Amino acid sequence: MPNYHRNLVEGGTYFFTVVTYQRRHILTHPTARKILHQAWELTNERHPFQTLAICLLPDHIHCIWKLPDGDVDYSTRWKEIKRHFTLDYSKQIGPGEERNSSHLKQKEAAIWQRRFWEHTLEDEDDFDAHFDYIHYNPVKHEYVDNPSAWQWSTFRRYVKEGIYDNQWCGGDIGKLDRLDFE
Repeated sequence: MPNYHRNLVEGGTYFFTVVTYQRRHILTHPTARKILHQAWELTNERHPFQTLAICLLPDHIHCIWKLPDGDVDYSTRWKEIKRHFTLDYSKQIGPGEERNSSHLKQKEAAIWQRRFWEHTLEDEDDFDAHFDYIHYNPVKHEYVDNPSAWQWSTFRRYVKEGIYDNQWCGGDIGKLDRLDFE
């Protein structure tokens, strides 16, 4: 069995990738988006965190979180988001894919991959690269030609704040290409 080690930095800033089970395209469905938003908000009320950037794609989420000072527990937050989403999704849409013996043994729905990718952002350059990666991701996956055309990310918010130009489309693509987390 693999031995997973998570990097825990109190009050840290983290990049995450969370993927649906068998990369099913469910997350951009209107009901799923509503359920995810509710799960995110409920979890944030109980276990506060700041979402600095996010991109929701049909089969995965990329985001950057900043945890409160003294807090390292992003795993509980993801567990709660997934749990709330799974309960409501199962009630409103259905249980997901057919469960295998492992899912049955663990009493899990087949909606999410069990694990998630975490990367602790170490400095401003690291943050900037992941921030750009998140916003460029719909273009990378060929859903749109420009990040401004993707409605389920924080890109438009950052255009309004002057962080990005509305026509930005990846800038230094070489920098983005080396960040292949999927």
